[in-house]
Amino acid sequence: MFTGIVQGQATILSVTDTPDQSFRSLAVKFPDNALDRVTKGASIALNGTCLTVTKFDTQTSHASFDVILETLNKTNLGELKVGDNLNFERAARYGDEIGGHIMSGHVFGAIELIDVLKTPSNVTLVFKLPREAKAYVLTKGFVGLNGCSLTVGEVDDDRFNVHLIPETLDVTTFGMLSNGAKVNLELDASTQAIVDTVQRVLENRNINN
Repeated sequence: MFTGIVQGQATILSVTDTPDQSFRSLAVKFPDNALDRVTKGASIALNGTCLTVTKFDTQTSHASFDVILETLNKTNLGELKVGDNLNFERAARYGDEIGGHIMSGHVFGAIELIDVLKTPSNVTLVFKLPREAKAYVLTKGFVGLNGCSLTVGEVDDDRFNVHLIPETLDVTTFGMLSNGAKVNLELDASTQAIVDTVQRVLENRNINN
């Protein structure tokens, strides 16, 4: 379980594919002390994708992860190259403050950034809204974008936006993104459950248009 409060940025050290390209190993450098108390098999979210630690070295703050083909195809992890930065969050521990919203690290898909609007006080990112996700992305609702819990701003027919404060830009990789970038989207599970339940009830009562 994750909270969507990104703890910082990590850097890709190496990308290694298996001969049959069925999965890829990522070696990642984390900030100093970011891997304290980590264990083999622990979960860490990279760009919002829950991955399992396969190797680690707390002295160098290096960790490795194996990523299967399905994850590479569904998320932006398949586009990462050596030297790229990505957002990370360690799994929540019992008793931690939940500052964002509950997230699983299960990515719906990678969506396209189509506009970056800057003002003196904040930045607004505009994303293309996939038709399959439209029912679950609501004004003032929650989404996870590259692992960051964010409140949805405005929603139009085929796009939505989020507003970022300077702190978010400093901690995450959002300040580095430009038009055309692919960002991992995780939908809010409670919103999905409510929308799907209501839809089933309407269909069962034959009152859905």
